[in-house]
Amino acid sequence: MKFRRRALEEPEINLIPFIDVLLVVLIFLMLSTTYSRYSELQINLPTADAERLKERPTEILVSVTAEGRYLVNHKPMDGRSVDLLAAELRAASSGDGSVVIVSADAMAAHQAVINVLDAARRAGLPRLTFATQVQGGGS
Repeated sequence: MKFRRRALEEPEINLIPFIDVLLVVLIFLMLSTTYSRYSELQINLPTADAERLKERPTEILVSVTAEGRYLVNHKPMDGRSVDLLAAELRAASSGDGSVVIVSADAMAAHQAVINVLDAARRAGLPRLTFATQVQGGGS
């Protein structure tokens, strides 16, 4: 008996079902994705003139030593109470435009600095700033 050899068929990869599945997945992802806009705040930033101030406000320098003693404009105070410091600040201020500059030693107690802030509030001086020093010893 003579058997016939079958003709070998070359395997064929049909890409059409694969493309159909990919298109369905793509459509699903496009429909399920939320396109949300991030809400942004509309901010109008202030502008500044490069012109220097003609009048600088009066500066009151309050120094706090490491021991907790106060110096107002380089003049040592006798006591450490907040009321006494507020009275000194009132005497040193020249009106509404005075700025209190707090210059505290790095080893000064936190409470001593808070006392300066409280005394400035009691003296009616709302404008405060802190003096700092650049690392390396510069001023």
